[in-house]
Amino acid sequence: MALIAMAVWDTAENGRTAYTARTLECLRDTVGGTHHVVVVDNGSCEETKRILHLYSGYVGFTVITLPENIGTARAVNKAWQLRNAGEHCVKMDNDVIIHAKGWADQLEAAIARDQSIGIIGLKRKDCWENPDHPEPFYRSTLEMLPHVAGEPWIVVEKVRHVMGTCQMFNSALLDKIGYLYQPRLYGFDDCLAATRSEVAGFYNCFLPHIDIDHIDTGETAYQGWKEKHSGEDMAAFNSITQAYREGRRPIYEEA
Repeated sequence: MALIAMAVWDTAENGRTAYTARTLECLRDTVGGTHHVVVVDNGSCEETKRILHLYSGYVGFTVITLPENIGTARAVNKAWQLRNAGEHCVKMDNDVIIHAKGWADQLEAAIARDQSIGIIGLKRKDCWENPDHPEPFYRSTLEMLPHVAGEPWIVVEKVRHVMGTCQMFNSALLDKIGYLYQPRLYGFDDCLAATRSEVAGFYNCFLPHIDIDHIDTGETAYQGWKEKHSGEDMAAFNSITQAYREGRRPIYEEA
């Protein structure tokens, strides 16, 4: 069983309540009762709070309510603090629909086949990674995982960076790197985690055959807020990444 964490920050201005509702329905229908779903509310609007209150009564769902927005990474970390020894953890966004039951089981199965996997994610349709990409950073490799007769074949796509829409972190990796980190409230936690995974001796990949949809149309004020926030933190991100790679900053981050 995995711990699936989702941070939610819905306001009247960013208009994300409908996305949260659809994502929760997806989790209920695809992993409900088989994995532990922990939703951390970063001080959302009353409409979202009413929805989360309903899910707090479902088997396998836990809701942690915070008075204010502490950021994606710190919110997910609060959920991950509930993980049991040896338990893999998922970080997922509240604007994704996954069209397959048992997707978390398939991610766990991939890690079971190859413990060198640090982060394995589900691949959005707008990701650039592919084996023929002209840019080395986005050029990927398809690899068949170890297999014995009678088992299903599992093919993963090795990449440098797994977009943070839905990622599973190997428990062995978490033992080495601790928790997520980002400079401020939004952005770069997935990129920094991918770097830390590589430095720790793991590799990162997608499980690309599972169909998912990113349902945020990017037409709300939230998109502009994200872009502004990320742009302001780009220099800090580059500096932190270099410090991880050069050993000047420990890859283990506290919650």
